Amino acid sequence: MTAVTAETVGKALTAGAEALFRRRRPDGAFGDDPPASVLGTAGAVAALHAADPSGCADLVGAGTAWLRRAQHDDGGWGGVVGAGTAVVPTAVAVAALALTAPADSAGVIAAGRVRLAALGGVDTITDPAISLLCRQLLTMAGMTAEAGPLRRLPLEIVLFDRVRRQRLSFRTAPFVGLALMQADMLPAGRLRRATLRRARPAAVRLLRSIHDHEGRTGALSEDPWPAALVLLGLARSGEAPDIARAAVGWLRRAVRPDGSWDAVANLDLTRSGYAATGLIAAGYAGDPRLHATREFLHATRKTEAFEVLAVPPGGWSYSNARGWPVTLESAEILSALAGFPDAGTDPVLRQGLAWLAGRQDSRGSWSLWVRDTRLANDGPCPAITSQAILALHDAGHPDDHPAIVRAAAWLLTRAAPDGTFENLWYRDHTSGTAVVVAALSRVGHARHEVVRRAARWLRGTQLPDGSWGPGDGTGGTVEETSWAVQGLLATGDPAAVGAVDRGVAWLVAAAGPDGAWPAARVCNYIRHHMRYPNAVITQALALRALGEYRGAAATRSGTASGAVAR
Repeated sequence: MTAVTAETVGKALTAGAEALFRRRRPDGAFGDDPPASVLGTAGAVAALHAADPSGCADLVGAGTAWLRRAQHDDGGWGGVVGAGTAVVPTAVAVAALALTAPADSAGVIAAGRVRLAALGGVDTITDPAISLLCRQLLTMAGMTAEAGPLRRLPLEIVLFDRVRRQRLSFRTAPFVGLALMQADMLPAGRLRRATLRRARPAAVRLLRSIHDHEGRTGALSEDPWPAALVLLGLARSGEAPDIARAAVGWLRRAVRPDGSWDAVANLDLTRSGYAATGLIAAGYAGDPRLHATREFLHATRKTEAFEVLAVPPGGWSYSNARGWPVTLESAEILSALAGFPDAGTDPVLRQGLAWLAGRQDSRGSWSLWVRDTRLANDGPCPAITSQAILALHDAGHPDDHPAIVRAAAWLLTRAAPDGTFENLWYRDHTSGTAVVVAALSRVGHARHEVVRRAARWLRGTQLPDGSWGPGDGTGGTVEETSWAVQGLLATGDPAAVGAVDRGVAWLVAAAGPDGAWPAARVCNYIRHHMRYPNAVITQALALRALGEYRGAAATRSGTASGAVAR
C-alpha cells in the first residue's frame, strides 16, 4: 500500500482534481455516465406501448430487445447494468415483457418467472409502495399467481393536501399514476365511484401542477421510472392526453442509443454541488474553472414555490431551475457557495441559508422534501440533518445557532443500539454514521459519548486493507472510505490517527492512472432494493477526504512548529 506522505497525497489531489474537471461542461455543471436501468427501461416500454403502440413501436421494440439481452443467466435481472439479480427488477421486467412482447419473449418470461419464485416473490419486498407497484404490474400482465392480492390505492387522499403531502410526499405523481391504472382493474361500489368522481379531477390537477411547474416538458421529475408510471396511468385511464403526449415526447428524447433508459433522474445539481465541495476542499476554490460552476449554481436556485409539496422558493433541485427543490442538494450547494472566495458578500448564499433554516422540522431534524413528514425516503434523516448542520456551519453560523442546537439535540437521540446512524439516500451504515460524526464534531460534540461510540464503530469496522464498506464485512469502497476518513478526522481524536492514515493510504492507492477513483453502487434509488454508482460523487468525496486530511496534517505540523519555537 502507498505510504501516506504529503507528496503522495498532494499528487493524488492534483490528479484527482484534473480528472474531475474533465467532467465539467461549458455551462459549469458536471456530467456523468449513469448506468442503464432495468426499471426505467421496463417502465418506459410498458407505458409507451399503452400510450401509443404504433407510434412508439420502434422504442418499444428496441427497449424490449435490450431487456432480453440484460437478463442474467439465472433468469433474473439487476436494477442497473452490473448489479446482481434482485426481486424488484425481475418482477418489473417480466411484467413489462409480458405486456409488450409476449411472443418474442416467451422463453425469457418463463425463465424470469422461475427466478422470481426462487427469490421468494414480491412478498420479500420491504417497501410497501414498491411491493404494491410490482403486484399491480404483474396483475396487469395476467400473472395473478405471482402478484398475489392487490390492494386498492386510496386516490381520495389527493382531496386532503396536508395528509397527501405527509403520506405521499415526492411519490405523489407515481401514486396518482398507479391509482389511475386501477380504474379498469378493480371494480368499485356506488360509494367508491362517488368519491372517485371527486378525486380523479383533483389527482389530474396535481399532475398538471407538476407539468406546468416543469415547463410542460413531460419530464415528470426528469426520471424515466416515475415518468413512465405516470404515463402508464394516464394511458390506461384516458386522463390528461396532453400531459401523456408530452411524457411520450420526453421519453423519446431521453432514450439511450442502445434502446434503454437511464437509472436515475437528471442529477446535474447533485453532481455539481458535490464536485464543487470536493474541489474546494482540494484547494481549488479560486480556480477560474469553477467560476462557471458558481454561476450555474446561482442561476439554478429556485425562484418559484413548488406548490405540490408546499416548498417555498429559495432552495435547489437535483436537476435544474425548474426541478423539485430538495434539502439534501440544497445543503451541499450551500456548503459549496460558502467555500468560494466571495462567500461573505454572496446574496444567493444568504438567501439560500435562510431557506434551509426555514425547512427545519419542528423536532429539529431535516427531511428531504416535506417538513415534519415521517414517510420513508423523505425524512427525518440523520444524514440529511447532518448535511444541513454542515452547510450552516460552513457558512459561519456559530455552534450555538438555534437551528444547529436543535438539530444536534435531535441527532444525539437517533443512534441505533450499536452506535450507527441511518442514511436514507446512501448505503447504510458507514455513510450515515460518518456524516453524523463529522457534523456533531464540528459543532462542539466530539467528546459526547454518542459521537465517541459512533466513532468507535467506524474504527472497528475498518477492513484489514484500510478501507471501509457498509460495516458488514463486505468489500471497501472509495465512497465509504472517504466518508469514514472525514468523520474520524473531524473528531480530532488521537485514537483515530492510525485508522485515518490507513484509510488515506488506501484511497491514494485506489486511484487510477488518470486520477479517477472507481465508483461503487452506494447511492440509493430504492432503499434496500436498488443502488447505483455516481462517478462525480465518488471523485468529489475522495478529494474532500484527502483535502481535509492534508489540511489537518498542516495544522498539526504548524502547531508542533509553534510549540518548538515557543
